[in-house]
Amino acid sequence: MTADPATELFEEHRPLLTGVAYRMLGRVADAEDVVQEAWLRWSSAPRDDVREPRAFLVRVTTRLAVDRLRHLGSRRESYVGTWLPEPVATDYGQRAPDAADRAVLADSVSLAVLVVLESLSPLERAVFVLREAFGFPYAEIAGALDRTEAAVRQLAGRARRHVEERRPRYDVDPAERRDLTERFLAAASGGDIERLLALLAPDVRLVSDSGGKAKAPRRTIETADKVGRFLFEVARKRGPLGELRLAEFNGGAAVVFSVGKKPDTFFQIEVRDGRIQCAYIINNPDKLFGVPVE
Repeated sequence: MTADPATELFEEHRPLLTGVAYRMLGRVADAEDVVQEAWLRWSSAPRDDVREPRAFLVRVTTRLAVDRLRHLGSRRESYVGTWLPEPVATDYGQRAPDAADRAVLADSVSLAVLVVLESLSPLERAVFVLREAFGFPYAEIAGALDRTEAAVRQLAGRARRHVEERRPRYDVDPAERRDLTERFLAAASGGDIERLLALLAPDVRLVSDSGGKAKAPRRTIETADKVGRFLFEVARKRGPLGELRLAEFNGGAAVVFSVGKKPDTFFQIEVRDGRIQCAYIINNPDKLFGVPVE
């Protein structure tokens, strides 16, 4: 059965809407809820009143995401341990954008950037995502947020400065990142602590997110010796149990550790000057529910 034109038009824009909502909210489930609500509003909107469907859908999605972000703020204040975004697969396959566009999209969805975006106000975050990740003109962003263009430019400048001041500087070569991930796994699984330590920058950081629902450090671990020995001990205790899968998430290589066909732990690194500068571990089961294991 052929979908009606309204449904086809919405589905055409769904990837864009989901991308905007995820970058604002940091959780796939929240993003999908927002997009579903946008669909309900779109399906009931009088067609004669919608002259530019794309602008209408972006406006509705952005406003819904801003409202939800305000609601989520109090929930995250009581979050147990460090909060990290929910991993999202970014293997574009045959739909891959060109190299320049892919680099921009990968950076805007990286864990490091999404963590920094958490410190922005909902409006600043909306402006930053629409402008920096998707290149929307200021006039269109102003319409989406019901603000003047001058106000949007001020929000954009403030958000950009804030992100630049706090965003860590990492190398973005996908091949190098994947190579270091594979070498790290080989060293950890092979019990070679010295080889593992050699891959870590002296000031490496390990950030974990369990939400209080699994065993994980609630504070950031720093320095190569502490991070290396912690990860080595984790690998040693797990032994041969479970399966490992290397795939692309949030714009870079990552590892999904599964037990009984269910995702158990997500692991990803950031690289600078040929060494691991930061490692992320997510084992909050609520954030791994949608992570594929094969």
